Amino acid sequence: MDQDRQRHNDRKPQDEFVEKLVKLNRTSKTVKGGRRMSFSALTVVGDQKGRIGYGFGKANDVTEAIRKSIDKAKSNLTTMPIKNGTIPHEVIGRYKSSAVLLKPACPGTGVKAGGPVRAVMDAAGITDVISKSQGSRTSVNVIRATFDAVTQMMNARAVASNRGKTINDMWG
Repeated sequence: MDQDRQRHNDRKPQDEFVEKLVKLNRTSKTVKGGRRMSFSALTVVGDQKGRIGYGFGKANDVTEAIRKSIDKAKSNLTTMPIKNGTIPHEVIGRYKSSAVLLKPACPGTGVKAGGPVRAVMDAAGITDVISKSQGSRTSVNVIRATFDAVTQMMNARAVASNRGKTINDMWG
């Protein structure tokens, strides 16, 4: 059953994006005729080369909610710096009461992250990283904290150009 779920969550469409379903929630509203169900979906989209995005969609149908969230995720793409399959430096991202610590790891370590953070790292193409999620464990807040950490990451080329140096001057 785990492999079936993994196959369902790792759909790879024609436009080379990996789509990961992080959370699917069903809500019901009681009306005169009975209960009316609606669904919300949280997805992460990435090209496994550093471009990632997340989206949240709601609809009365599961497939429509997933489609809406994927469309929103593709319109909210950000670029994440990758250095030898890991992140360039340690960073802490915060959103409301959630905090996510991301640390670079040696090759062969793997993705030591749980749930939503793992989905973001897999979609980005990160192979080695260590993470710790603190505070609120709500999937939406953890993903937003992870994206806050991604926006705080500095690219080595950008830092070198801001300082007026080359990468070799800085890193020898």
